[in-house]
Amino acid sequence: MTTNYDEVRHNLITMLEELDERLTTITHDVCHADEDVEKDSEEQATQNENNEVQDFLGNSARIEIAAIKQAIARIDAGDYDVCQTCGEAINPERLKAVPYSLQCIKCASLTQSIKV
Repeated sequence: MTTNYDEVRHNLITMLEELDERLTTITHDVCHADEDVEKDSEEQATQNENNEVQDFLGNSARIEIAAIKQAIARIDAGDYDVCQTCGEAINPERLKAVPYSLQCIKCASLTQSIKV
């Protein structure tokens, strides 16, 4: 059964644009984080913590951007709703909740339990 995912694709592109903007802002902030380091050790500690948070946010955005690009490519290839692990259909409700899901809930649960 072929499903038209034009609206999903549009929403993914919108998400991608928003993440690109956020990543640009984060990258700009990180690039300026090296300027005017405070001399006070408490201020330096706060700046270092802020830098770590910015790095984490940037890395998270990059991971999500990659996942969204993969989802768009899968829509274009016609296998958006196919689990990349078992080949079964991904439940539409799962795709609605996480539109860049690569796996059905069963395979995702198995993968998650292996990571623990």
